Amino acid sequence: MLSLALFMALIDVSIVNVALPSIREGLGASESDLQWVLSGYALTFGVILVAAGRAGDIFGRAPLFMAGVVVFTGASAWAGFASDPLWLNIARALEGVGSGLISPQVVGMIQQFFRGAERGRAFGIFGSVVGVSVAIGPVLGGLLIHIFGVHNGWRWVFFVNLPVGVIAITLALMWFPRPLVIRHGRSARDGGTGPGNTGRSSTMAASRTAPRARDLDPIGSALIGVAVLAILLPFMESGRSVFIWLALPFGLGLVALWLYWERRYQARGHSPMVDLRVFRYSSFSNGTLLMGLYFLGVTSIWVLVALYFQEGLGHSALASGMIGLPSAILSGLSALLAGRVVAKWGRKVVIAGIWVVLLGLVACMLVVFLHSRGLASEWWWLLTLAFVGLGQGSVISPNQALTLAEVPLEYAGSSGGIMQTIQRIGTSMGIAIITAVTFAVLAAGGWALAFTVGFAVIGVIVALALVVGYVDLHQRHGTTLL
Repeated sequence: MLSLALFMALIDVSIVNVALPSIREGLGASESDLQWVLSGYALTFGVILVAAGRAGDIFGRAPLFMAGVVVFTGASAWAGFASDPLWLNIARALEGVGSGLISPQVVGMIQQFFRGAERGRAFGIFGSVVGVSVAIGPVLGGLLIHIFGVHNGWRWVFFVNLPVGVIAITLALMWFPRPLVIRHGRSARDGGTGPGNTGRSSTMAASRTAPRARDLDPIGSALIGVAVLAILLPFMESGRSVFIWLALPFGLGLVALWLYWERRYQARGHSPMVDLRVFRYSSFSNGTLLMGLYFLGVTSIWVLVALYFQEGLGHSALASGMIGLPSAILSGLSALLAGRVVAKWGRKVVIAGIWVVLLGLVACMLVVFLHSRGLASEWWWLLTLAFVGLGQGSVISPNQALTLAEVPLEYAGSSGGIMQTIQRIGTSMGIAIITAVTFAVLAAGGWALAFTVGFAVIGVIVALALVVGYVDLHQRHGTTLL
């Protein structure tokens, strides 16, 4: 049920990319409108993550999860029925809110309900959903537009979320116990013995902690939300005005102010939004940095592949989506396998995965070099991109498990939100920087050279993530935290 909702939220990111020409045709949308179809979702998603994780920690993850599914499903219906670009973009922003409510609750509940090797396997399923949803989105989007036509095909890109959302809500109502059960003066939320919990492994038993004064920390929530908005906005809207880059130092200043506020808030005896002491755990600080760098680089792979395959080689959107299908399948399978062995091998699993991703990047550049000289077909990418997927499945979910292993349960949601926010910032920065470099090279040379330089930049950034992985491995002396 958690995976189903997460799949729905994540696939909406990649599936819309191939629907943009259809939206332009069906609604007469401008370039600015199309940009906000992507940016509006990403901004609201990134802004709400940490606050939503904190709210789940305090008020219960199940209610926040179900609220997110309802908001996301309703917004998808709104988007599908939109009559003009303005209403579509409002709906997309609401979809981002729903997705931002869902994601940290999924991470928090995995932390809460699973222990030891079972947590690694649960995060393996989590990683499978992430890998498959991102790669399968373009395939599904291209297929829907092919079936329903260019003029209205984009509407079904959003309508496809409706049955998934209904099923997820139904399963949630069956699975989750009542929101609040009082036993011997102690409150239990999201856990306990209820539908779906009876007879399950003891590792799925909800953790019950003694009551403590906790609040949402509204000032901290507002500071980090506005800070993330200010940091993301220049990278998403860089083409509008040079002055928009003033938002970046403003956002960084707000991050510093947020850190000061959180320390002061805790010193005054309150429960802060994020207990900054979690950064003292090398597992959390190193894992968060590694994932930020990894997403800074690797997310742009599929952007450059789509650009090169469609604009450089003249293939259709469906063909462009199909090129990543083996990668999606292998990403899902490797995430499941990695989830089973991460408890034993720890950070070594992540390091091995990054090496395989780097191998795939080099192989892709080699295929482009050979293709530009008529020595190889571009369809060799089916194999070389498969290495990227195989490695990625061994990076995301194991790193998630290792990064959050020492985080106290009462901060699982907000800490997971911090981690995912860093991923979102890395994604936005990476796409803006790497595509800018690619188009700058394209202006001076052909697509083959531009693509190769873009992939080389990605490789350097992913290699930095690999360095962080080795540093973390050295600090732990090869031990694991699960």
